[in-house]
Amino acid sequence: MPLLVAVTMTGTVALHIFVPALAAAAADLGTTPVAAQLTITLYLVGLACGQLVYGPLSDRFGRRPVLIAGLSLYLAGLLLAIPATSIEVLIVARVLQSLGACGSLVLGRAMVRDVSTATDAARKIAILTMAMTLTPALAPAIGGLVAGAFGWRAVFVVLAAVVAGLGALVVLTLPETNRRPVALPGVGAVAGAYLRLLRNPAYRAYMIAGACAGTSLYAFLAVAPFLLVDRLGRSSQEVGLDCLIVVAGMVVGSALAGRLAGRVPILRAARVGNGICLAAALALLAIDRAGALNVATLLAPLVLYAVGIGLLGPNAVAGLMNVDPHAAGSASSLYGFMQMALGALFTLAVAAWHDGSAAPVAVTLLAASTIAALSLRRA
Repeated sequence: MPLLVAVTMTGTVALHIFVPALAAAAADLGTTPVAAQLTITLYLVGLACGQLVYGPLSDRFGRRPVLIAGLSLYLAGLLLAIPATSIEVLIVARVLQSLGACGSLVLGRAMVRDVSTATDAARKIAILTMAMTLTPALAPAIGGLVAGAFGWRAVFVVLAAVVAGLGALVVLTLPETNRRPVALPGVGAVAGAYLRLLRNPAYRAYMIAGACAGTSLYAFLAVAPFLLVDRLGRSSQEVGLDCLIVVAGMVVGSALAGRLAGRVPILRAARVGNGICLAAALALLAIDRAGALNVATLLAPLVLYAVGIGLLGPNAVAGLMNVDPHAAGSASSLYGFMQMALGALFTLAVAAWHDGSAAPVAVTLLAASTIAALSLRRA
């Protein structure tokens, strides 16, 4: 389990760890900020689309060889980025990184489900979720320190060493968990597997609810510097701490989900978590409309919302993975794609609407939790 946690965390760490080094890389490669931003945008695209492939492949060929292949592709992308002399090469390297890294996200969830009972899966997935929520909080700080001391290329050197070490541990110690491979002879069969899952009302309900929970908080993270610095007068150094406080709420919620696993039915726990999200989003909107926004009144409902996400997310994932345990890889892939796609949509919406107030964030979070609530009614 500790190795699975570490491997799963690497799935998104390359996205966040490079953000502080983005400006330095753009200056060094003589490119524009817009072109440099493609290294982030296309990483997200690769992370979303690549997840559709890993699950079906792992259902057919086993989790272990597919995970090793993904980590190898991830490492190749990191090694290509280190000597990059143009933004084009760096973009290609980032796409390779994302296509390799997304396998860790899919297969971590699938392997946990392979070796767990229906109720125990919720507890273990809560542990994975808790670890993954730390990544966007810790990775930028680490990336900033490394880039500041040794330059932007050192970020990829450090990450390559980590991925290589984890890959070696996977090869040497991680057993195969998929004991009943399912034949998927072609693209049509892969699409058919996804369609079968989507036809299942319980899978659709948990997938939509979990995806809304999983990345809706990106709406806040995307505009946090503008809200906290421009509107509330916080220093740029304090923004990272404020975001870490919010993310800590997800850790608390995930820990609560783990404690409740086996004691409270999955659907009930998911609905309670989403109820917390709804209340928190409404509170934030009311605070902003009342003109009472300050650092404390902004962070308090966001932390509460994050607690709700931490409780809803693992239970929703456990619910959708229980629909067809023999297709856990495909279920995880489709969920991961939906999660990243909605995350990009929420981020785009709040960025396009941003007017200096907290209303865009509050409305986006309220919409996400309302969609999740409607979905869970059909589970």
